[in-house]
Amino acid sequence: MSKTPPVARPRAVLVGVQFPSVTDTEHAADLAELKRLVHTLGYDAVATVTQRRGALATGTVLGKGKLKDLAALTGGPGVITSGAQDRTSKARAKWEAAEDDSEQPDEEPTQAPEAEDTEEEDTDAEAEGTEAEEAAETKAEEAEDFEEDDEASDPEEDVSGPRPTVVVVDHELSPSQLRNLEKATGALVMDRTGVIVDIFHRHARSHEARMQVEIARLTYLAPRLRESSGGRERQQGRGSGDSAVELDRRKIRDRLAELRAGLAVIQKEQDHRRYARREQLRVALVGYTNAGKSSLMRALTGSEVLVADQLFATLDTTVRALHPETRPRVLVSDTVGFIQKLPHDLVASFRSTLDEALEASLLLYVVDASDPTWKSQLEVTRSVLREIGADTVPSKLLLNKTDRLDEAAQDALRAEHPEAVLLSAHRPDDVAKLRLAIIQFFEASMVEAHLMIPYASQGRIGEVYEHTTVLNEEFDEHGRKLRVRGLPAAIARLTRDFQA
Repeated sequence: MSKTPPVARPRAVLVGVQFPSVTDTEHAADLAELKRLVHTLGYDAVATVTQRRGALATGTVLGKGKLKDLAALTGGPGVITSGAQDRTSKARAKWEAAEDDSEQPDEEPTQAPEAEDTEEEDTDAEAEGTEAEEAAETKAEEAEDFEEDDEASDPEEDVSGPRPTVVVVDHELSPSQLRNLEKATGALVMDRTGVIVDIFHRHARSHEARMQVEIARLTYLAPRLRESSGGRERQQGRGSGDSAVELDRRKIRDRLAELRAGLAVIQKEQDHRRYARREQLRVALVGYTNAGKSSLMRALTGSEVLVADQLFATLDTTVRALHPETRPRVLVSDTVGFIQKLPHDLVASFRSTLDEALEASLLLYVVDASDPTWKSQLEVTRSVLREIGADTVPSKLLLNKTDRLDEAAQDALRAEHPEAVLLSAHRPDDVAKLRLAIIQFFEASMVEAHLMIPYASQGRIGEVYEHTTVLNEEFDEHGRKLRVRGLPAAIARLTRDFQA
């Protein structure tokens, strides 16, 4: 029996504009990260087109020369023409169909309402966009000598075989820029924000995560409805004076209101659970995506959390007890990873998930020390946590994946960051040292006290063992006398409860 040949992955071209304030190293790191994002989404990046400019070109991101270079790879006309509309519509329709097929079986389909423009609207917008683009390009060419139109695509990348059908731009684009690029290249065009939103959409597993991602996705799609390529305007369901786009936007507003109401109910339940854990010791793993948080989570807790070498493999917050268990128990939570230019709507949607970091007793900043850009990645993490007010929570810096570094590089890290913990999540000795450091952190703030547990309350003795370490116990005619060690708040509550 013959094997079914593997399905070819769609081929993509990456596009990046390097601004004067961005170094070559930073620009290369951005494009490498974009390539990983595209691969995670299911595409193969086969070529890269880059350009140095003072700003994105108003209408088409790239200058005219670079736009033609890009179109030569995808087979497009290289200019904004209405003739490219049909091909672009087919490319986008195929992509949207694939998105619908990728939905989870137990998930309600999340379809963006179709949006269509009339031919007259397209022609007018095209003319206005072309005129604005030409004026902007002329002005940029006269005043900007930073632009390098003759910079070639990476010659080491494979552009043989079928033409790329997807163009991915390492910037957030306006709706008109997306449409103009699609017309000029004849390919599906996605910006960095759209790629990240789609990855979140595909990786969300829990009901809460799916709702959060759908809010971000619809918020992203809403302003782009008018620019979507779709053919004839639908007639069914139209009210008096309402265009199809207006109806679609109204549906999105209604769906967003429904999602936010449902999410509020879930978040209220989570608040109750977090309140019940308020006296427990909590550690939150935070950091850049793919820094190794899930691997550390598995090593510290023994839980079977998903570990994958891909961006945003973990979107749902997982809470597990430190293993072997301690008394009092230490809870460890794995949070969603961060990334450069993380869309603000995603940060807002995952606010409840990030609250795990805000309410933690200790934050462990996990970075991939083998990545040359780890310092900027750490700053991204700190910036997002500052945004939610979690920058005041006590923290430790974990330089992970040091098994990929030689001894000299590790010595340099120790000298530069003596307060950091160097480790590899795959070395048991390193994990054991981290576990001890976590326990010592909490023990530093613990106090000793004596508790009297009346015989009538012996059924609640488990509460004492759960929230404190029992150092000694004696019995007399009144009950059980315990010498315990724990956090001041937990001991104060237990003293109050058993004296009542």
